Amino acid sequence: MMQRWKNAPPGSHWGEFGPDDRLGRMNLVTPDKVRQGIAEVREGLTFCLSLPLDVPGGRSLNARRMPPRLYGTLRDGVSAGVQGYCWSYATEDPNLTDVVCDEVMLMNTQYSTQWDSLAHMGSRFDADGDGDAEAVFYNGFRAGVEIHPGSTDSSAANDWARYPDPDANALGVANLAAHGVQGRGVLIDLEKHLGRKKLAVGYDALMRILDADKVQIEAGDMVCLHTGFADTLLNMHKQPDLQHLHETGSGLDGEDPQLLNWITETRLACLVADNPAVELVQSVSLTKPAGMKRPRLPLHEHCLFKNGIHLGELWLLTPLALWLRANQRSRFLLTAPPLRLPGAAGSPVTPIATV
Repeated sequence: MMQRWKNAPPGSHWGEFGPDDRLGRMNLVTPDKVRQGIAEVREGLTFCLSLPLDVPGGRSLNARRMPPRLYGTLRDGVSAGVQGYCWSYATEDPNLTDVVCDEVMLMNTQYSTQWDSLAHMGSRFDADGDGDAEAVFYNGFRAGVEIHPGSTDSSAANDWARYPDPDANALGVANLAAHGVQGRGVLIDLEKHLGRKKLAVGYDALMRILDADKVQIEAGDMVCLHTGFADTLLNMHKQPDLQHLHETGSGLDGEDPQLLNWITETRLACLVADNPAVELVQSVSLTKPAGMKRPRLPLHEHCLFKNGIHLGELWLLTPLALWLRANQRSRFLLTAPPLRLPGAAGSPVTPIATV
């Protein structure tokens, strides 16, 4: 396979799993890691780590993302035009007794509990060495070549329908689904030590927490960060209080180079949090001098673009965290496949932790 890039970004590991790799660090979730995850099951208790998929509620948390809406499936044939949550074959034959429920769903793939695929975030970077930066993604996959935007439908009746058929293709979330997401999860309980205050957690603070709780992370582990944000959000009952949420919950400090280095050197398989972005999103003006080119989300760039580390966001980790805390444990079996949806750059997920 011909290498599609001449320059790799500083701090990246492009080519680590071959020039055509599409899975990144999830390659480290091997059969051995699955067995290690299974070995953590002692009680047989399960925890659903997903919010209801209509949470947060509304569009105030992210105006670009719509909550799910269900529509009854339209019938054809003899019962053409019949639509609703329940319908009966009796409209076709009065001797049939079946009553059926079937629906259509419209939602953003990243509205609630979600996976970010490696196509979710790229960067403008001079990968081919010609002096001009181009839009490129993990392992040198190019926007417009292997990853395609939707076409434009100027006649679309709704804003959400204006750009049909985007195709994340080479780095889409279907690759993660086909690989399977099951192995050993490790929970870092930030809320236990920091409360639910808005804090950017850097390397030093994170190491103190790991030491205090005797948490060990090995290559191929799927690391989950509990901040309490999703639990706070859930208790708002789909009426998010933005001021309260903006003051709630910690996140990793994407501006801390020592922390970013730790993420890659630990060789964790993926990084998950119960907050909206894993990292604490900070004002650009507070992080870099004016006019300096930089990412808005430096941890996203480091993980998704540079190192092929999938991110999970808005997972509901509090019930699991409280159980692990009470039982002085941090490891569990994690099963979290995304939808095998060709072309998608992200996916809803209903993760299950088994302890």
